[in-house]
Amino acid sequence: MKKTFKTLVATAAVAAGLATGAAQAQERVFFGIATGGTGGTYYPLGGMLAQVLSNNTELDGKKLSATAETGNASVANAGLLGRGAIESAFVAADVLDAAYKGKNQFEGKPLKNLRALGALYPETVQLVTQPGIAKFEDLKGKSVSSGSPGSGQWQLLGDLLASHGMKREDITEDYSSFSQSVEKIKDGHLDASLITAGSPTASVVELSNGHDINIVPLSGPAIAKLQETQPYYANTVLKAGTYKGVDKDVETLAVRAIWTTHADLPEDIAYAVTKALYENTETLGKVHVKGKEISIDTALESVSIPLHKGAERYFREKGIIK
Repeated sequence: MKKTFKTLVATAAVAAGLATGAAQAQERVFFGIATGGTGGTYYPLGGMLAQVLSNNTELDGKKLSATAETGNASVANAGLLGRGAIESAFVAADVLDAAYKGKNQFEGKPLKNLRALGALYPETVQLVTQPGIAKFEDLKGKSVSSGSPGSGQWQLLGDLLASHGMKREDITEDYSSFSQSVEKIKDGHLDASLITAGSPTASVVELSNGHDINIVPLSGPAIAKLQETQPYYANTVLKAGTYKGVDKDVETLAVRAIWTTHADLPEDIAYAVTKALYENTETLGKVHVKGKEISIDTALESVSIPLHKGAERYFREKGIIK
């Protein structure tokens, strides 16, 4: 990962000055965006955002060069920001809340320097299972992938188990990645996988095209209980036809991805990149399906940590904050 914002000066010879040996110095501000693995939603969307920022950010004559960096998603990204090791990152709202408050994976180690730039799109919580598993309680005695221990995905599965009166010991827990889980379900070596990502999720599309699956609903009293303590989980519907064989709407949960930075990012940069994003959402929508769901009207949804001063200034100018 790149170190925190460094303004690097690149000296370039210009045609008009070649004869006399004159050179022109151009300041360039490098701005990184930590995303996720190449098979998820974070990375491709981050790549398009980097392009939008590079093409539309004005910094008093300086050129912003934004790049999307592959990463290990929300928990790792929050840690990078906590150390000031990158300028910005995508972090799921539940993980961001835990990181700032020092809860769950961040117990006793709050990252109080985290600051939000704005909410992006809702990530759908998808409980993908073998046929025959119709409700959450049916997971008892089954093999279930939750992702890496300590990850946001792992924490969510624990919370869902607790809200349904179950424990981790009631399942055989698997720690495979999304793509590994899909392969295991396909081969019959795994009963279910909890996947939180922008839908449709490419790996699940691939799975459903060649294998019968079910998406288990996450709704009812147990989910309402979960939302009492974790209100950043919103109710949503996975539409029929999202995946082959899923012929009915499925009630489930969603959590927004939050574009996050740290308190040491200069205010003018935070203001400029926030402005560049929310005033070019149409461009993102043309190149990525989740880009269509990014809007200034929902820019503060699920944001439970302080905004960066630069982002706050922009939202006040636009009347989003009164």
